[in-house]
Amino acid sequence: MKKLSEFSIGEKGIVKRIEGETRIRRRLLDMGVTPGAEIFLRKKAPFGDPIEITIRGYELTIRNTEAECVEMEVIK
Repeated sequence: MKKLSEFSIGEKGIVKRIEGETRIRRRLLDMGVTPGAEIFLRKKAPFGDPIEITIRGYELTIRNTEAECVEMEVIK
C-alpha cells in the first residue's frame, strides 16, 4: 500500500481508502475517487504539484495535498 502522492508516472493502482479532513475527503468522493476505483497516474507538474490522473474514463487534476489522502494498492 502507498499514497497516490508517492506514485510514479505510469503507475496504476486501486483506491483502498480515503483519509484526511472532511472537506478534502468529500471533494475527492464527489470527483469519483472512491474505494475500488482504478487510477492511472498520467502526468506530474514540473515540481510535482498538481498531478493528472485517469479515473473512471476521464482525466482529473488534483493537488498533492489531496493525493496524500488517497491510500492505494499498486497494480503490477
